[in-house]
Amino acid sequence: MTDIAALPPTRAGLHGNYLSAGHTVASWLFTTDHKRIAILYIASTTLFFFIGGAAATLIRIELFTPDSGILTADGYNRVFTLHGVIMVFFFLVPVVPSTLGNFLLPLMIGARDVAFPKINLLSWYLSIAGGALALYSLLAGGIDTGWTFYTPYSSIYSNSFVTATAAGIFVAGFGSIATGLNFIVTIHTLRARGMTWFRLPLFVWSLYATSLIMLLATPVLAMTMVLIIAERVFGIGVFDPERGGDPILFQHLFWFYSHPAVYIMILPGMGIVTEIITCFARRRVFGYEFMVYALIGIAVIGFFVWGHHMFVSGQSGYASLVFSFLSFLVAVPSAIKVFNWTATLYRGEITFPAPMLYALGFVGLFTLGGLTGLFLASLPVDIHVTQTYFVVAHFHYIMVGGMVSALFGGLHFWWPKITGKLYSDSFARFAAVLMFLGFNFTFFPQFILGYLGMPRRYHAYPPEFQVWNVLSSAGAVILAAAYLMPLGYFAWSFLWGERAGSNPWDATGLEWQTASPPPEHNFEAPPQVPEVPYDYHPGRESARD
Repeated sequence: MTDIAALPPTRAGLHGNYLSAGHTVASWLFTTDHKRIAILYIASTTLFFFIGGAAATLIRIELFTPDSGILTADGYNRVFTLHGVIMVFFFLVPVVPSTLGNFLLPLMIGARDVAFPKINLLSWYLSIAGGALALYSLLAGGIDTGWTFYTPYSSIYSNSFVTATAAGIFVAGFGSIATGLNFIVTIHTLRARGMTWFRLPLFVWSLYATSLIMLLATPVLAMTMVLIIAERVFGIGVFDPERGGDPILFQHLFWFYSHPAVYIMILPGMGIVTEIITCFARRRVFGYEFMVYALIGIAVIGFFVWGHHMFVSGQSGYASLVFSFLSFLVAVPSAIKVFNWTATLYRGEITFPAPMLYALGFVGLFTLGGLTGLFLASLPVDIHVTQTYFVVAHFHYIMVGGMVSALFGGLHFWWPKITGKLYSDSFARFAAVLMFLGFNFTFFPQFILGYLGMPRRYHAYPPEFQVWNVLSSAGAVILAAAYLMPLGYFAWSFLWGERAGSNPWDATGLEWQTASPPPEHNFEAPPQVPEVPYDYHPGRESARD
């Protein structure tokens, strides 16, 4: 794919890499290197992931028995709110764009860094400041509103730490906006010579579509959080009907951000999976242009489907019909991507290292999650399963099963590039299979629970639901083991792993044409891109070291 005028990896390594260029704490905390900022994001989002996971553990222990166990009703409200707020706003939304996206975007387009390196570092500090404020509020006393902050309870009646948590989300939102702006300007202005729009890697296209959503939707969430604070602190009647406000207005504002935010979480995962599948199928992506249009189509249509969260909230029946139709429509570009992945695999020279297993797991879980989304887009079915565990299962199949599988696939795929080290593929493949089995064991029973009528957000339930909750809690143990395993073999790899060459997967793409780990400024000379992307064919000369 590439003809790069750069020093050979062995010589480039003599000039130092981003890991060896200064080891002091200050050199990391004040860095403007996009690669180091990505590592800072990996550290912070991993911390938030395990905090949110600890809350999920308490939830599954509580639901192991029908009666109240270790948590009171109020304590359970605060724990699942902690789980939702941390996982959604401080892990799922920022994790892929800010970690792998930050590390790889300049490398993939042949740039030395992002367009605004100092703003890039500022975005991490805003994320940390917002997360610290929200985490303090959630741990000091917690909030009992649920992660959706539905009014007027959150804005008037709750005595918990709503104001501080909303302020934390508000601050972190500016970090998300800054990242989106930075990525858009970088892609527009810093592409290498020959890197035309339709030679961009599809992961870059996914980041571009994601950045548009971050830039356009996040300000709506920020304003909504400010309105909650204003109503709580100053008594302004925005959402409280007793003061002339409208609680349905809050739901419109909140879901106008939060449904497009689903695609902030999932679009980069789609890009990662495309890079992995085409590499290990040894075939050019089937329908590259359609994949691009599908990514942009998902981002655009995603702004018009927020009302399907409000079918039973009192909105107009005509509006519900329109949102139902649009919710079916947004499934079309998603289905195009699944078809294109399948066609790319067809007659490919497929191998199954760990990244490929994670990618295939993503396709399976995302497809099941997407199909159940069609049930929720149907008005009669949605009315039956609204506020049940069916919705919980659907959400987790997309956001956790799908997105986390893609994230782990990307980490395993680019780990040799990030660290310059190889990991144990046997352990990694075992963890990938364990994650897929553990996830289905955890969340598929919740589809059945929801269909049978078990409401979500209840800490006690009728005894006839216990067997499904026991299965779900048992699956969570397997899933937790699958999440913890990579910490072990990645740590071993970083400390004692075998050195990786510049291109251990024999992959195409600019990021594989520089040293592992990359030098401080990515490339010793400006790269050129004379050919189409994903140029896999039987006669292609191997680039392995």
